[in-house]
Amino acid sequence: MDPFDLLKVVSDVCKRLGIRYVTVGSMATITYGEPRFTNDIDILLDLSPDTIDEFCSSFPDSDYYLSRAAVETAVRNRRQFNIIQTKESLKVDCILPASPFDEGQLSRGVIHQVRDDLRAVFAAPEDVILKKLDYYRLGESDKHLRDIAGVLRVSGDQIDRAYIERMAAQLGVTEAWQLLLARLKQA
Repeated sequence: MDPFDLLKVVSDVCKRLGIRYVTVGSMATITYGEPRFTNDIDILLDLSPDTIDEFCSSFPDSDYYLSRAAVETAVRNRRQFNIIQTKESLKVDCILPASPFDEGQLSRGVIHQVRDDLRAVFAAPEDVILKKLDYYRLGESDKHLRDIAGVLRVSGDQIDRAYIERMAAQLGVTEAWQLLLARLKQA
């Protein structure tokens, strides 16, 4: 099993149960940008209390570690929980929407055919960029700026920069956006 196989499993469960979701983080960056290794998957999903039982039972103990208590706490507090595929130690960070921006990501999701057997919903590239800018603002890891630069190199003409500028101001990441644009001009 590789990360895309695990994404297929989680995506299929969400589709079957009618759970809105978008793939975010590095998997989304790879989809819109340049390939790089990642061993985890980040998914924003709108799991409700009435789907917890079916969701948890979709990941049997023989193949996955999933704490039902952690899922219940995450749903109640709008936080996150993990699913770990035990054989290869692949991890899914399942993030519950906790802000208007998160809700926007869910509504703006884009379906991508990643492989012949995998059609999954990904956050819009602009939202991926904005979230990476926020991660950069929080930890100043250049990894996030490199990911964004890769997205802009590969998908740049499809990116709604006006939306990014508007939302960057709302999210407090304008300085990081301007830093990235300045670096791209120098490259």
